[in-house]
Amino acid sequence: MKPTELIQFLAIAEKLKCNTRHSWTSDGRHESVAEHSWRLSLMAYLVKDEFSELDMDKVIRMCIWHDMGEAITGDIPAFYKSTTDEVKEEQVLRELLNTLPEPLRCETVALFEEMNALATPEAKLYKALDKMETLIQHNEADIATWLPLEYEMNLTYGSKEVKFSEYMTRLKEVIDEQTRKKIADKDK
Repeated sequence: MKPTELIQFLAIAEKLKCNTRHSWTSDGRHESVAEHSWRLSLMAYLVKDEFSELDMDKVIRMCIWHDMGEAITGDIPAFYKSTTDEVKEEQVLRELLNTLPEPLRCETVALFEEMNALATPEAKLYKALDKMETLIQHNEADIATWLPLEYEMNLTYGSKEVKFSEYMTRLKEVIDEQTRKKIADKDK
C-alpha cells in the first residue's frame, strides 16, 4: 500500500472514532464505533488460548474490520436496523473495499464474505464476541441509559450466536447474571 493510499484510507477509518454507537461508556458518554471495535479485537486476543484450534489472527482481523462500513453510514442499533439499512451498509462497504490496492482488496473482500456466511468457526467466534462485547458495555454503563426494550433484549441478545462453543455459552451466562443483577439493583 502506497503511503498516500494508506493516509487516504485512514482518513475514512478515522470516522469510526467520530461516529458513536447506541451504547454508553461507564463515564457517561456515547461509545464510539472505534472503541467498540478496539475492545472486541482485544477480547479476541484475550481468549485465543481458549480457541487454540482456530486461526485467531483471522478472528482478530474480522473484529478490526467488521464495522468499517459504519465509518460512512454511522451506527444503526440492531433493534432499529432494517433490511434496507443492511443493503446500504453492504454497498458502502464494497465501495470502500474497492479503494484498497491488491492483494489487500481481494483478501479483505474474502474475509467479509466469510464473516457474512458465518460458516467457519472463526466467523462464528467473531460474531459471538461482537454480541458479548456489546452486552458487557451495556452492563458497564449506567442503567439509566438503557431503553425499556433492552431489559429483556439484553438477556436474549447473542444467545443463538454463542451456542457453537461451551466457552462462549459460559461467558454469556456470566454476562446474563451481571445483567440480572444490574436490573435487580435498579429496582431496589
